[in-house]
Amino acid sequence: MDLKQLECFVRVAEFGSFTRAAAVLNLSQSAVSRQVRQLEVELEEHLLLRNGRSVQLTASGQRLLNHGQGILRQVQVAREELREQRGNLAGKVVIGLPPSISRRHTVALVSAFRERFPGCTLGIKEGLSHSMREWLLLGRMDFALLFNPGQSGQLHYQHVHAEPLMLIGSAQATLPEQVRMQDLATYPLITPSEPHSIRRLIESEASRHGLTLDVCLEIDSIPSLLELVRLGMGHGVLFRSALTQGDDSLEGLKAAQIVDPTIQTHLYVATAEQRPLSRLAEQTLMLVNEICIPSG
Repeated sequence: MDLKQLECFVRVAEFGSFTRAAAVLNLSQSAVSRQVRQLEVELEEHLLLRNGRSVQLTASGQRLLNHGQGILRQVQVAREELREQRGNLAGKVVIGLPPSISRRHTVALVSAFRERFPGCTLGIKEGLSHSMREWLLLGRMDFALLFNPGQSGQLHYQHVHAEPLMLIGSAQATLPEQVRMQDLATYPLITPSEPHSIRRLIESEASRHGLTLDVCLEIDSIPSLLELVRLGMGHGVLFRSALTQGDDSLEGLKAAQIVDPTIQTHLYVATAEQRPLSRLAEQTLMLVNEICIPSG
């Protein structure tokens, strides 16, 4: 297997087309097809199912794609680090952000990045923590912000923020200033589905207290969840900064902190143990800390 074969396969898999991959790679379609076929022969596996003008991945192809994207990313990082030895920041950095943070800070982060690192490229992947852990392990990003990640011997976590969870209700709802954990089961809840970090957190805490939560709706989109809460269709459980969508983020809503015990969500910066950050990635992480990490 060589890098040209791998790159041709990855681009065909990403675009679902030999024609589009060839255009991006500046190669003829026959050359791309030949490279992919040589790779299949070498690996003794069918990687793609050709269906007219489109292609689909086989199970083996999907596995190779997961690894191949990480391999190509690491080759790119190696090249960038060598260029950086000449004194100038260069290349591309790819980071992962949870939806609640991406929604609030992506525009400001991209603007600041372009001003501070002209000539460099920023990629932002949005996803839930469990997905971004896998992307980090596969080498598809440099670092990510994760909520309440599970333990991993292959990732390094740096704790950057903790925040208590709140019970959110409509403006017409009757909510005290604080809600005991024992009473949480009495409220119909609208929550994200598993494996969202907040859902796992409250389910784990409820189980520890012998409670069965009344989940009436599962909504993964936080803006949609909040709109349903505003309409009185149930209550949400979120951390306060996740509500921020502008100055009117709490308009039409009430929030009560969950106590006895207080449940905190924890935010970490995650990096791969075996892949040190490039200088550009280190500088970008500092920028992310400035812009995306809640103060206090």
